[in-house]
Amino acid sequence: MQTRSRHLDDFYVAGVRYWDAALVINKLKAGKKLTLVAEPDNPFDPNAVAIYRKGVKLGYVPRVRNSLVAQLLAFGHDNVVECRILKVDRKAETYEQIHVGLYLTDRRASTSGETSGYKIKIEATLADSPESGLEEAGQ
Repeated sequence: MQTRSRHLDDFYVAGVRYWDAALVINKLKAGKKLTLVAEPDNPFDPNAVAIYRKGVKLGYVPRVRNSLVAQLLAFGHDNVVECRILKVDRKAETYEQIHVGLYLTDRRASTSGETSGYKIKIEATLADSPESGLEEAGQ
């Protein structure tokens, strides 16, 4: 069962000419998932988000579009956003060779494929339990 998702954005991968996309461009196919990796220590852009396919760095999310993705990754929400190849044009200029899409992954679906609604985990300690060490006000 494939997880449903919602389109957020699409763009051409930035910086393709500076990384190793040329080594794998013949293997890239539309629909394939890519890996997003935040680079907060990048000297040119603290919101830099690199794009990889099977360990090979293809380039980056363009600077004008990386802020939201960088924040999601920084706060550990890497399973919320998915990047997929939309189109590969080997004959195009390098800055237009790899067109990708960003998708918001719908995590509401259960393993059986049924939508179970939102789930919230709540942990609480009862104030009047002997283990809590708390007493009710006025006692």
